[in-house]
Amino acid sequence: MKRATATTPTAPPPPHGHQALSDYITARFDEFSRSQKDVAQYIVDHLDEAAFQTAEELARRASTSSSTVVRFSQALGFEGFPELQQAARDEYRRRPAGGADAAPNAVAAAPLFSLDQTEYETALATDHVNVEETARKLSRSDVEAAIEAIATADKVLIAGTDQMAFFASYLRHLLSLLDIRAEVVASPSQEALGRLSRIDESTLVIGLSAGRPHPLIARTMKLARHRRSPTIAITDATLSEVARLARTRLYYSSNSPAYVRSHTALLSLIQALAYGVYSRDAQQYDMRIKAYRLK
Repeated sequence: MKRATATTPTAPPPPHGHQALSDYITARFDEFSRSQKDVAQYIVDHLDEAAFQTAEELARRASTSSSTVVRFSQALGFEGFPELQQAARDEYRRRPAGGADAAPNAVAAAPLFSLDQTEYETALATDHVNVEETARKLSRSDVEAAIEAIATADKVLIAGTDQMAFFASYLRHLLSLLDIRAEVVASPSQEALGRLSRIDESTLVIGLSAGRPHPLIARTMKLARHRRSPTIAITDATLSEVARLARTRLYYSSNSPAYVRSHTALLSLIQALAYGVYSRDAQQYDMRIKAYRLK
């Protein structure tokens, strides 16, 4: 299963050893190349898919090539992807039903659909699991810290490009209903770069990313950190650069049987954050929302 090479200082974790595959990958994350980090992020956050997908399917999900998946497996000390996949299956099977935090006597809920579910039903069932997994993995203290930061910020800047630009704009809309003014950076335009230049210690910077972050988002978070601004990362990759640069990190699950990532859990997370801000003073915010709608 394993092989010893000059470039592999540590052997991969044995299938029944004390260190899980995801922990081993996390510990060695900084050693990987850029494309290998994409594979590493996806395996750590989507272990159930990595355990049962082919190398080609995993590569497509991680936006890379199957050869990169194989090289990543070998970089960990495995002969190839099948051995890495077996380690992923071993870890997955050792996890308690319902996730790592499931209660010992918890009873699994009945499936939404029958075993012969259609593609449409499979997509809905996966999104149902995404929302549940997101709720399980989110730290209450992190969520409360994010809500506090949004509610008390003098200025808010939301960075999200490509598909994340929609969610950045939607979050801005939800905050505008609460009379919280926010700006969006969605492209490297002159106007957007001007907004970045105005980041200071009183600016809350929220970075949205899926998979490998866009260079503009990484640059925004680095600038915010350099200027000592409070930062929040909302991402589906716990090991992403955006998450590592942020003061507060919020993870959402984006598993999908389709050809694109699912953002159902992201939408739920954004709405929950806005509702958390609203709940701090519902009566006052109700008056603002009513005035906004009467404009």
